[in-house]
Amino acid sequence: MIDLRSDTVTRPTAAMRQAMAEAEVGDDVLGDDPTVLALERRVAEVLGKEAAVYVPSGTMSNQVAIRAHTEPGDEIILEATAHSYFFETGGPAALSGVMCRLIPGWHGLFTADDVRAVLRPHNTHFPVTKLVCIENTHNRGGGTVWPLSQIADIAAVAREAGLAMHLDGARLWNASVASGVPESEYAAPFDSVSVCFSKGLGAPVGSALAGTRAFIDRARRFRKMFGGGMRQAGIIAAGALYALEYHRERLAEDHENAQRLAEGISRLPGLEIDIATVRTNIVIFRVTSMPAAELVARLKAKGVLVLATAPDAIRAVTHLDVSAEQIEEAIQAIVEGVTQ
Repeated sequence: MIDLRSDTVTRPTAAMRQAMAEAEVGDDVLGDDPTVLALERRVAEVLGKEAAVYVPSGTMSNQVAIRAHTEPGDEIILEATAHSYFFETGGPAALSGVMCRLIPGWHGLFTADDVRAVLRPHNTHFPVTKLVCIENTHNRGGGTVWPLSQIADIAAVAREAGLAMHLDGARLWNASVASGVPESEYAAPFDSVSVCFSKGLGAPVGSALAGTRAFIDRARRFRKMFGGGMRQAGIIAAGALYALEYHRERLAEDHENAQRLAEGISRLPGLEIDIATVRTNIVIFRVTSMPAAELVARLKAKGVLVLATAPDAIRAVTHLDVSAEQIEEAIQAIVEGVTQ
């Protein structure tokens, strides 16, 4: 099967498995797993932050960050389809007791003026707004890359209002490769940054949260509270560390494959796609000739897996385990799927 459902389906390479097999381990909760410590130091270095903490998932990383920035009854500002709001099972409400103030964005992006428009006056009738969250790249937006200047404008508004900034950078690696902007530059305006190793980088498990030492000390408390304390985690941290060192630059191949897939789709009747919106490894297209679920089923029968994200929309994601040759095979399967 050519699996384009998500970049989370990647499997560790032989070299990554070897690194995991040979990893030194300790007890991460007690703070003495040398491989976890090495990963955390390297993440902090790459992102230009003082410290980082390794966590099992991107969802936990985001939710720990929200809890560490807020108290129950506070409010956070997010784009209306942000992963932290849309795909994390009500985590902000259940785990942090916060309200979400949503901004309808354009392909996941919003502006400084949008933030100004939703800021509440200081009044006992209202929740206290504490945090602005940005997702880069934006999943539901189709892998949209945030312009650095737009982030800076929002950060200026947030600072003026006394708000913290959190970056959901699950696919920050993709944003950096696509734009040429180092991860540390993207991370600089933010008080906390979440990054993921188990998507495009191809590691089997894990994310990290970075920020100041004081913030990460507080975050470790909530990681433990949410059940994220791990023991001999060096085995999986070794996979993440390997991915961080050896799989970032190759993300450009995934972006090229996504462009090729989008170009192939654009020529087919019954499908609609705006190629200009395909900036990284996520391809979202509309199906006008049949229900999206029907095309998904047809493609599965032809050996290609994709996901319907709406009654008329399909998402395909390129990644480490899909070659350029397989993209050509997928395009041919789509041709047959829409014309059969």
